[in-house]
Amino acid sequence: MAHPSLYPCFLGPYGENDVLFEQVLVELLRDHVYWRRNFHPEDPPAIPTAAAQQPEYQAFSARMRRELHALSASLKRSVPFHSPRYIGHMASDLLLPGLLAWMATLPYNPNNVAGDAAPVTLDMEISVGLQLARMLGYPDDERRADCAFGCLTSGGSSANYQALRLALALKAYAPALREALTALGEDLRVPALPDGLRRCNDWTLGNLGTAGVIALQQAWAARLAAAAPAERGRLTAALQAERIETLGSVEYFRRHPALASPWVVVPVTAHYSWPKAMKLLGLGTAQLKRVPEQRMRMDADALDALLEQAAARRQPVLAVVGVLGTTEFGTLDPIDRIVAARERMAAAGLGFGVHVDAAWGGYLATLFRAPDGSLLPHAAVREGFRYFPTRPVYDAFAALAQTDSITVDPHKLGYLPYGAGAFVCRDHRAMALLAEDADYVFERGAAADYRATFRALGRYTLEGSKSGAAAAAAHVAHRVLPLDREHFGRIPRETVQEAERFHDRLAGFAAALADVATVRVPFEPDSNLVCLAINPRGNHSLRAMNRFVGRLYDALRIDAQQPLQAKAFFGSITTLRPEALGPADTARVLAELALDPATLAEAPREEAGEDDRIVILRHTLMNPFLHDTENGIDYPAQYLTYLEMLVRRLLAASPAQAVA
Repeated sequence: MAHPSLYPCFLGPYGENDVLFEQVLVELLRDHVYWRRNFHPEDPPAIPTAAAQQPEYQAFSARMRRELHALSASLKRSVPFHSPRYIGHMASDLLLPGLLAWMATLPYNPNNVAGDAAPVTLDMEISVGLQLARMLGYPDDERRADCAFGCLTSGGSSANYQALRLALALKAYAPALREALTALGEDLRVPALPDGLRRCNDWTLGNLGTAGVIALQQAWAARLAAAAPAERGRLTAALQAERIETLGSVEYFRRHPALASPWVVVPVTAHYSWPKAMKLLGLGTAQLKRVPEQRMRMDADALDALLEQAAARRQPVLAVVGVLGTTEFGTLDPIDRIVAARERMAAAGLGFGVHVDAAWGGYLATLFRAPDGSLLPHAAVREGFRYFPTRPVYDAFAALAQTDSITVDPHKLGYLPYGAGAFVCRDHRAMALLAEDADYVFERGAAADYRATFRALGRYTLEGSKSGAAAAAAHVAHRVLPLDREHFGRIPRETVQEAERFHDRLAGFAAALADVATVRVPFEPDSNLVCLAINPRGNHSLRAMNRFVGRLYDALRIDAQQPLQAKAFFGSITTLRPEALGPADTARVLAELALDPATLAEAPREEAGEDDRIVILRHTLMNPFLHDTENGIDYPAQYLTYLEMLVRRLLAASPAQAVA
């Protein structure tokens, strides 16, 4: 039931805040026009006032209006993400301050590649990175040497690519520096290497870990700062010639075979962007090691065993990735156990970074943050919830502060327009390893402070040109609703509470359908995403069940050939694969659904995917107006009534046809 404080936050399911939206938007657009006219008011108008009377002008205006009206008509077939009747994919209504800021910024067309192209919105992007860092528990004080850094990306996939790119740069830096120092006849000492860098072998240097590499990089930066300009150029060139970014991975690993073929360790539920990233960086998907799950969360014991194996074989590991909110299920990996594994393995000589893919769950961290940025105790976070957060979920969020980098998507639970992903690094000094020079964009020379460093943002990011509108949207949204429990946290609080109510209703839903179907929740939800498995009563064939769920989904999916109003609700489906579930959970789910294990194929026999996985319904409960107390409408309850009707109607029409 939406808290009154959320009423002005969105345009609303019925467009209730249209007057506010229109008034502010018109004010902002008029202000933009005034800005143009006041830039140099002595300049005369380049377009004559009589131009509007010319035939060419009128013809262009007519064509533009016609095409825009056609666009508007076509867009009426879009997915109604704004509606509480939509509980499918990870999308909902947009925050009004973010939407207005995005639209207001577009006419200015800032390019956040560098300060010269976006003097206003680039500073906003730097601030957004710090806002996200604070939300996640990273240091956000620009005066601190280890202050975090964050930047916006086109989406979570790009942020994951950035994370892997940084992990590779960190792993490969120290051996390259040793080679350069050897050629120069010099050496460096840091606390982790008291005998000097040149005495260390590749395995030792490749396993220093993030903190060790940053200390080394800082010592080298101090050496460069003390050198005369000509000598500084010679030193820099010597290192650059040895780095993996110069040599390429094939030549670098030929020279440093102890570090070749490094693993990236992910859960089996990891997003498909991770194999993409391995291909893009030339590491190969064979080096992407997938850790088994327990109830759709990474099996920490299996992770420990894999890392012990790597240490015993002297197999390098770039990073271990935990997922804070899987795309399919919303479940959360044990981030605290991953961090503990990093510390334990570092003591055994195996160093790697920890990255968290929190594209979905990142903004749930607002529920754990006090307004002063501190982590709230478990009991305080639990207030107002029945189950959330369980102790493992709380421990996972509490451990975020100890990870090395995090992906988070403002365009998911941040309720901002696409595309707005974000990459956040715990210590901004690591980003120096990714710096790229472009004389026509970036000024040479050392930056004076934190903000001056990152005003040349394009030096550090995968993307070159990037719109400043996303930064403006996130900046304004986070200023209006600070990223803590008392402000922004009200939104996820509503949705997680609604997910708990929805979950509790499922027992009654299952009982109501017991005469015709078996209904199960295959695993307990961690957030505001709930999955549901339905098997017709008396059916023991997995293929038949999957076809039945597919028929249900046909009634819940977007159909471009039908008016949207023909559908009462919209949902989505996903699949449970045995390799993700693991043998024990696969057997459990099949048994709970009364399915014959013999009908589960190791590989699809006929139509792809019909008998090698379990198809289930997936519900994303992120709309803050799912429970309309103003009008006494409980949309999730109505949905379950509608779903019961669909199940009965499909089975009553012809039980055999329903699964055919």
